[in-house]
Amino acid sequence: MKNNILDLSSEVVIPLELDAAISFRPFIDYLRKRVAGERTAKAGIYTKALELFDQYNIREKDISLEEVNQYPELLELLYVCLSPPLADEGDLAWGLSFPFQPQVFYGTELLFQLLESKVGEHDREKDPKSPEAYHKDRLQLLYSFILQRLYNLRMSVKTEQYHAGVHPETGLLQYYQVHINTDFLDVEPVGPLPEPNFGDISLLMADDTGYEAFEKILPLSAFRFRGICVLSISDVTVQKAVDNIENVRLARTPDNDESSYRNVINSLKTIVGNQKIEFDLFPLVKINNEPVYGYKKAGTGILFEVWGDRLSPDVFRKQAKGYFSHPNSFFSRDLFGPKEMEISFLEHFRKLKVRSLALLPVFYNRQPVGVLAMHTWEDETFEETTVSLLEPALPAIAQLFEVYIDEFNLEIETIIKEKFTSIQPSVQWKFNEIAWHYLRDRKKGLPEVAETIQFNEVYPLYGAVDIRNSTIERNKAIISDLDTHLELLMTTLKTLQTEHYTVLQEEMIYKCGKWKEVLGQQQLNGNDENKLVGFFREETTPYLQHISKQNGNSLILQEYLTALEKFNSNLHGSKHALEMSMQTINTVVNNYFEAQKDQLQSSYPCYFEKFRTDGVEYDIYIGQSFAPDKPFNHFHLKNLRLWQLSSMAAVAQLTASLVPEMAVPLRTTQLIFVHNHTIDISFRADERKFDVEGAYNIRYQMIKKRIDKVHLRNSEERLTQPDKIVLIYFDNKDIEDYLPFIQYLQEKGTLNNDLEELDLEDLQGLSGLKALRVGVAQL
Repeated sequence: MKNNILDLSSEVVIPLELDAAISFRPFIDYLRKRVAGERTAKAGIYTKALELFDQYNIREKDISLEEVNQYPELLELLYVCLSPPLADEGDLAWGLSFPFQPQVFYGTELLFQLLESKVGEHDREKDPKSPEAYHKDRLQLLYSFILQRLYNLRMSVKTEQYHAGVHPETGLLQYYQVHINTDFLDVEPVGPLPEPNFGDISLLMADDTGYEAFEKILPLSAFRFRGICVLSISDVTVQKAVDNIENVRLARTPDNDESSYRNVINSLKTIVGNQKIEFDLFPLVKINNEPVYGYKKAGTGILFEVWGDRLSPDVFRKQAKGYFSHPNSFFSRDLFGPKEMEISFLEHFRKLKVRSLALLPVFYNRQPVGVLAMHTWEDETFEETTVSLLEPALPAIAQLFEVYIDEFNLEIETIIKEKFTSIQPSVQWKFNEIAWHYLRDRKKGLPEVAETIQFNEVYPLYGAVDIRNSTIERNKAIISDLDTHLELLMTTLKTLQTEHYTVLQEEMIYKCGKWKEVLGQQQLNGNDENKLVGFFREETTPYLQHISKQNGNSLILQEYLTALEKFNSNLHGSKHALEMSMQTINTVVNNYFEAQKDQLQSSYPCYFEKFRTDGVEYDIYIGQSFAPDKPFNHFHLKNLRLWQLSSMAAVAQLTASLVPEMAVPLRTTQLIFVHNHTIDISFRADERKFDVEGAYNIRYQMIKKRIDKVHLRNSEERLTQPDKIVLIYFDNKDIEDYLPFIQYLQEKGTLNNDLEELDLEDLQGLSGLKALRVGVAQL
């Protein structure tokens, strides 16, 4: 033990004027309590200690720093009572200091070594605290002590301080935790105990920067401090190095990527305590559940050099799948040893002049997420025991790998969204593959090549749910709203004429009459509608607003201007009622198909795309090219065709059930176009959607656009009718799959027994079209 005075204040501590002195009284009182309650052999030790303190008659004496070395026997008693019984003094950094001052007067050799090194090498400390920061820490500790002891208020203040310094031999950081124990300190008021405003105290406690303000509310001169502070110092280098890795994971951004990983590598070197040992991080990233290399060089890059771009993607994928299916650790002190020379996969490491090597698979949630390599160059070596030192850091490294994997996946998704569109699961794998090629070329600095995303020989299924006569109904609603407003305008103008006749009013009434005649013909075109709305906005409305300002707001003018505001808002009237009814149908139909999307994938992956028109149209594509690893059979197509027919019946029943709820009763028609041959589709980046390829396939797209309003041959009757499903086709072989399904749904009572076989009119470039039409039973 050393009985020396070591002043740690130097130039970094702002002085605090305290009425403080060393006193053994708090410790003596503590011993008396322990003797009274102790039932073990310790009671004898404490009794002997008390007897010695009583011999010195020192309980009530204040001791200065200069006098304390006169009591070595008592100081040693303190150490004996407060240190662990079996602790080796040489391994313990323990000591005593003056109350709330950085002045140590007694302690173990190790404590003085560490503190003297701290004083001597303060300029080498990593991120040393400023004098202001030290002052704040001391105020926090002081006032938390005062508030707890005298006012029973507890503040959340850490009694530990962390210090980092550079080890003189290794050049690596070392971290120490200094713990200050204030159990053997007393505080008492110099005069009457100050009675501060506890509301202000609470606010200051909540404010991390408010400790200086405490000095005004509770000046330190109002208190005296007596006792001893007990110090203990522990090496927390490994813990802080792991914490640094965690902080890198939380704070890293693409901008500080390189410096972040450099901090990780330095932290790993700190953990093993050797500057000459190198590290490399190799995360396991996957595309479509197949491993690929991720171009992340964190460390020396030897794993990327050995396993990455040197190999073809297929060879890397094969080797990585083999390794990560049964990941094992590897260690060799010397890759040039006789046994190691026989291991072929080490050959490239030897070419890079790697000497000692450890490969550690890293796991996150029990799944492999990468490999940590630990190695030396040329003549430097390390033992296997050094590898075990990394154990505490592996969870943090695993989380770091997981972050990089998430960032890699996000980068892939970002490329897909930037270059393509929101992708369905059935084709996601293809976009992943193309995006990976794009990212690989970008990282290698190669020209970007636009690859075509194409699916060949897929079966198309097309369906359309249309609102019957939506254009006619919309035209009728517009005419109705215009006619209603026109009638109100004429009434308003005629009423104003009786009060104040003008020729301009007469002319406006005349125009209103002419427009009423036009509307009466029920054939308003877009140009006429624009002219009539212009008549309202540019002629009648400004005039009536002028009259209103000139003659005051008469009741008739106020009613008209209110009605005009509603008319202009499009939130009232027949058109609004029609739009709400159409929206009701479209929402129900859209939600139905949206809910069915996942069910469609249960049998075999397929692509499903909806389009909003006055109703809802959809395209479905299914075929082997959507799932190369899953055999496609005609039964998968039949399953989808049965779903198509059943879903159209369900939609017809749903929309029919909505009629009583709609302001404007609307019905839907259901159309299916049967195309029994495969086509090719490809993704069009300019329109962000799939489209057909080739002249024959484009004809399929053309047919879809022309059949929605087709008539029966030699008839004015439209093919599509409310509450019915129609299937349009060319050849009887096209509907062989559907006929049994129709019979099945008829027997179930979903479809009516009114199946019709119909010939259709010739369309531009199309002849020979046929159709089946069948009614849907109502719920």
